[in-house]
Amino acid sequence: MIVKQSPIISPSPEVSIDLASLIALRGESRGFSLRPGQIRAAQSGGYLSRVRGRGMEFAEVRCYQPGDDVRSIDWRVTARQGKPHTKLFQEERERSVLLAIDYRRPMFFATRGCFKAVQASKLAALLAWRSLQQGDRVGAFLFSEERQCELRPQLGKAGVLNLLRQMVADPAWKRPQHQPFEPRHRLAETLMRLRRVARPGSLILLLSDFAQWDEQVEKQLSLLSRHNDLGLIFCYDPLEAELPPAGSYRVSDGNSDLTMNTLDRLGRDHYRDNFAKHRDTIEQFCRKRRGLFLTCATNQEPLDSLRQGLLNRTGG
Repeated sequence: MIVKQSPIISPSPEVSIDLASLIALRGESRGFSLRPGQIRAAQSGGYLSRVRGRGMEFAEVRCYQPGDDVRSIDWRVTARQGKPHTKLFQEERERSVLLAIDYRRPMFFATRGCFKAVQASKLAALLAWRSLQQGDRVGAFLFSEERQCELRPQLGKAGVLNLLRQMVADPAWKRPQHQPFEPRHRLAETLMRLRRVARPGSLILLLSDFAQWDEQVEKQLSLLSRHNDLGLIFCYDPLEAELPPAGSYRVSDGNSDLTMNTLDRLGRDHYRDNFAKHRDTIEQFCRKRRGLFLTCATNQEPLDSLRQGLLNRTGG
């Protein structure tokens, strides 16, 4: 008797993540650069801070000031100018990168490309690998309705691999489908916890669709930005940005159906404007605090979004 085994159906990469694919992104992570802003960390390491002192990288020459180390006097400039001048150096400092990844229920949605949660995971993997290549410590804060997972920043490949394993194993990927979004905690409360986890001087990169953005969220992020560099990466689906062409569409949440009518032009314009306002609010918040703001739609290549966003940011 021949027994036929049922084929094992692997989850679609559009709605799930796996360790192998996240590890494979290591090769692509060299396609962009995380240029540091003001770095406040106190450890020694491989990043240039705005603090002036004895270090490896020459910064500038200025007139001698009382208290300057006489060993730093630039005698050539002093002779040429007729006044004592001192060489200044930029200190090299180490940076911790903390990736805060939103795995709440609204992130498990897409009409094109892949789930927002999948896109955020790919972006986080690229950022983690790039941070490793630049000598950063890499840590994470994963949050969803099911749990909050804190990973302390670590140096080396083992820390990144541990992060990727935790992302793949997160219980959010195994939750029942077609359930409404009923958060146990507001986003602002989650960010309060993140503030307690983040070490001063870190680069904090928050990947989310920023559902529940409000004044309390802004307050918590403002407090975070006082002692850390902050970056917000906005993941969204094209349907959230604009309704489909005029027509009648049947939609379902798995339990009930309804018909969505997009024939009203004013209604479509209002829908588009609401999304643009949400996006612009987040971007303006980042600009006021000199933070990084990037966007990535579910149907975009994550590497392209990072490369283009960082290029626009640096003007390079």
